[in-house]
Amino acid sequence: MRSSAIAAILLIAAGAAASEIPPGDRRSGFTFMAPDTKAMQNDDTANPAMLWVLDGEALWKKKTGNAGKACADCHGDASASMKGVAARYPAYDKALGRPVDLEQRINSCRADRQQAAPLAYESRDLLALTAFIARQSRGEAITAGDDPQLKPFVEKGRALYSQRQGQLNLACANCHDDNWDKHLAGSAITQGHPTGYPIYRLEWQSLGSLQRRLRACITGIRAQAYDYGAPELVELELYLMSRARGMPMESPAVRP
Repeated sequence: MRSSAIAAILLIAAGAAASEIPPGDRRSGFTFMAPDTKAMQNDDTANPAMLWVLDGEALWKKKTGNAGKACADCHGDASASMKGVAARYPAYDKALGRPVDLEQRINSCRADRQQAAPLAYESRDLLALTAFIARQSRGEAITAGDDPQLKPFVEKGRALYSQRQGQLNLACANCHDDNWDKHLAGSAITQGHPTGYPIYRLEWQSLGSLQRRLRACITGIRAQAYDYGAPELVELELYLMSRARGMPMESPAVRP
């Protein structure tokens, strides 16, 4: 199985490059899934990611840190204050002079407003809070990358998306632009639009962030993965979200 999968990847790498997917042809990864997996995502009582959303709702109301504040103390009802927020991240941070993703914004608020320690990447609490906030944007159109200040960072992400790397000499575009709707090792190759993160992957049997997925892809082409929170990963996130602009948020999504 491994040798045939590697052979398929090398065939992809050798294929002719296609142009960027036209907006009218963009498809969510949802459309590539089997009916039973689609049904799991569509039913909140069957979607395992909702367990994290429920935890996130509890954390939203929990006072923490030296300031003794809860997220709700500043932001109130999340269904109103957080509606559409996840759809515009990564967003420009004026103090840092660069984009930050939603997980980084949560930790920034913890440090500045709650005087609490940052939550570790992929920790249950950070995923739960991110999923809860993202859930409030379900159905909202993605608007990430609209801010003119983000343009140079979008371009950096685009360059990384198109850059061949690793021992297999592959770029993100080789799979997700050039060969979408084909199959690799029995799995459909999607267009790579991050419409539902954090997502519950059946492969993981857990919820995970977009950065976890990107790092797995980079490792899969036998390249050195960037550390969680690295500017390169945030820029790649930003480009992918801007590439999905106008598509509806599905958070929290389910994928194979």
